Amino acid sequence: MTLPILYIVIPCYNEQEVLPITSKLFSDKILQLTNQGKISPNSKVLFVNDGSKDSTWQVICGLCNENPVFQGVCLSRNRGHQNALLAGLMTARRYADVTISIDCDGQDDINAMDKMLDEYTDGCDVVYGVRSKRETDTWFKRTTAEGFYKVMKSLGADVVFNHADYRLMSRRALDGLASFHEVNLFLRGLVPLVGYHYSSVYYERAERIAGESHYPLKKMLSFAFDGITSLSIKPIRIITGLGFFISLCSILGIVWVLATKLFGLTVSGWTSMLCAIFFMGGVQLLCLGVIGEYIGKIYNETKRRPRFIIKETTFEEEHHTNDYE
Repeated sequence: MTLPILYIVIPCYNEQEVLPITSKLFSDKILQLTNQGKISPNSKVLFVNDGSKDSTWQVICGLCNENPVFQGVCLSRNRGHQNALLAGLMTARRYADVTISIDCDGQDDINAMDKMLDEYTDGCDVVYGVRSKRETDTWFKRTTAEGFYKVMKSLGADVVFNHADYRLMSRRALDGLASFHEVNLFLRGLVPLVGYHYSSVYYERAERIAGESHYPLKKMLSFAFDGITSLSIKPIRIITGLGFFISLCSILGIVWVLATKLFGLTVSGWTSMLCAIFFMGGVQLLCLGVIGEYIGKIYNETKRRPRFIIKETTFEEEHHTNDYE
């Protein structure tokens, strides 16, 4: 039986502090899995520099020079975590039989890869790394994160609860992912749409080893809203239902106003009128904002701009592309 070539794909943005620490963990894991006879000796660790402003790319190049197990890809500018991850996956797809994507901060349990590869050997094309609990998170982050997954489910999006981007994908699954051409990427929702046999591996997440998180509240909210609007049209339908409800209330209000007018019970009052105007104005602006978000996404999709541009790589035969092939 031929051993599968594994590529561990790791997107990096301003990670000069943590990379020298976690890179050793990744190389040791490759060596361990190779010695156990689970993967081919040709397996690699692939870092993707997402247009970092610090010396992350220089650190990656240094690691590649020191150890041939490391490879690097540098994007032309910062394109965001999802695009950087896709760039790494599509690059690894040309060389690997199976990939495992993971963040470089050391929070995800690297030993869960053993179980992922066991599931792959048993016939799974996709294996999701799922957090068993969130004790390391603050109450606010835990509540909002779990609430996000529940909202996504209620809106009809096929996402795995408490799964981020720690997952195994076979080459066949990567080929399926390559057939999706969305510019607005939300891989947590796209990967389940690929299909094929899948399973989940549960693990506990640790604290970040070094450096600072690059996902403040503002970015987390933006990411969540992108995910919702990229995978579901239910917000549009909710607006339709809200418009129906307000229209019904307005008809009832008109009937009431006419009735009071006929019976001579009208009284002048600007407070109620202003409340109604402010309420309707707020609802209309909210609805226009949600609709505008969808129109903006349509605008971005129609332009068909590349989702990433590779500036340089550490591969012996450099292969630059504006997107996947």
